[in-house]
Amino acid sequence: MPHPTRTAEPLPFERAPPSHHHQPYEPAMVLRPAAIAAFDALVHEIHPDAARVDADRLERLAGWLAQLPPAQARHAIDTRLRCLQDLRAMAADPAWDCDSATRRRLQRLFAYVDQGEDLIDDRVPLLGLLDDVLLIELTWPAFAAEAEDYRDFRAYLQVEHPAGDAGEQRAAWVRDRLAELALLQHHARVSDSHYANGRTPEPVFRVT
Repeated sequence: MPHPTRTAEPLPFERAPPSHHHQPYEPAMVLRPAAIAAFDALVHEIHPDAARVDADRLERLAGWLAQLPPAQARHAIDTRLRCLQDLRAMAADPAWDCDSATRRRLQRLFAYVDQGEDLIDDRVPLLGLLDDVLLIELTWPAFAAEAEDYRDFRAYLQVEHPAGDAGEQRAAWVRDRLAELALLQHHARVSDSHYANGRTPEPVFRVT
């Protein structure tokens, strides 16, 4: 996929492999055009650069998931739902001040996933969660950078145990990470520089 994803193996959404079954998904999984259009609009409200969602892509993706061994299909679903839990933890953490735009996007994501009857009814076995995990996957780039920063912040707290309240702890994280970045940039400049006024020194002996 042309955008970053949370997992090492992205869902084959844009180019899902063709199904070899005439009925690759549950009959109860009805894909209504109006619901697909609303889902696509929500995806692009959260992440405007996401791939477009249409019936053909959804049906191919459902067929791909239905053909997987049960354990592999469950893994594909569960790994993305764990990403959702990471986002929930970030949004609920008082030590992490998401900006208002990001928080609104997160609220739209959570609101969709938390409703039972959406694009695909959650009561449909396994495939009922396909729209939820697809929403997480397609909108992940809108949250990827902040989620990565948040994971680093939590790791920093566990290792460094900075003193102070939530604001002071986050300020300490920012200060230390900026110091590390400055040191890396300094080392890079030293490695790229040349001595002797920027010129390669002449050899001491010359063979003629």
